[in-house]
Amino acid sequence: MSFLKHCSRIGLRSSIRSFSSGNDALVDVKTDNKGIATVTMNRPPVNSLNFHLLEALHRTFVALERDKCRGMILTSSSPTVFTAGLDILEMYQPTLDKARQFWRMLQDTWIKLYSTPYPTVAVINGHSPAGGCLLALSCEYRVIVPKVTIGPNETQLGIVAPQWFQDCLRNVIGDRKAEIALTSGHMFTSDEALRAGLVDEIVSDKDAGIAAAEKFLAVHSKIPALARTSVKVGFRKDTLSRLLNGREEDTKIFIDIIFQPKVQEGLGKYLERLKKK
Repeated sequence: MSFLKHCSRIGLRSSIRSFSSGNDALVDVKTDNKGIATVTMNRPPVNSLNFHLLEALHRTFVALERDKCRGMILTSSSPTVFTAGLDILEMYQPTLDKARQFWRMLQDTWIKLYSTPYPTVAVINGHSPAGGCLLALSCEYRVIVPKVTIGPNETQLGIVAPQWFQDCLRNVIGDRKAEIALTSGHMFTSDEALRAGLVDEIVSDKDAGIAAAEKFLAVHSKIPALARTSVKVGFRKDTLSRLLNGREEDTKIFIDIIFQPKVQEGLGKYLERLKKK
């Protein structure tokens, strides 16, 4: 869908169907009577972003746009983790087809979230490394609880954050801070994230975060939707275009990196460390 078509789909519907179906739902969606959807990731224990969770998020973002959502709050059911990032098991000794499908789903999910016509807020109620940081950066406003960490720690695992992830971080905190964080795999504390501009507020807990998100969305509900969306799209189109015009090359880079023996060795050692915890 073109950027201009995105801008024409703003409106209101009294409710939206949820993708939750029982206790095993990966994503729970609840929409209030103002058209604000709270999207809760629910893949215990740490919301690792495997193919299926990404697919559920992608379907959710598509449905919110279709049903003319007025705003979206993204959060987690875990009391300690927003999302631990990409599921290492998707990248450790995969088949070529599995690796490609996983990366394309990640691309699809990010494109849909980053280009939403409706305003978005991340309520970061726990730790948020790597892919979790990417989801938060893709929202327009970010609030975080105290004493957690967030950041692009990919290099610590021998993985390279894709260029569009790097662009998202650069767009938020600036070139120099982004370069240092990305090359070192730095994880920001909540206080550091606020000082760096990575997040907009520190809140006492998840409930306070939801309240802060609702306040942000209430302000934006008073702004003409077409004008607001046009400005958002204008700011984000270059970052989006980089991936939209280079998806095959981006996938090839991921495949080339992930199948390197040293990378697989590093991922294997990381999984062994996790098993001992």
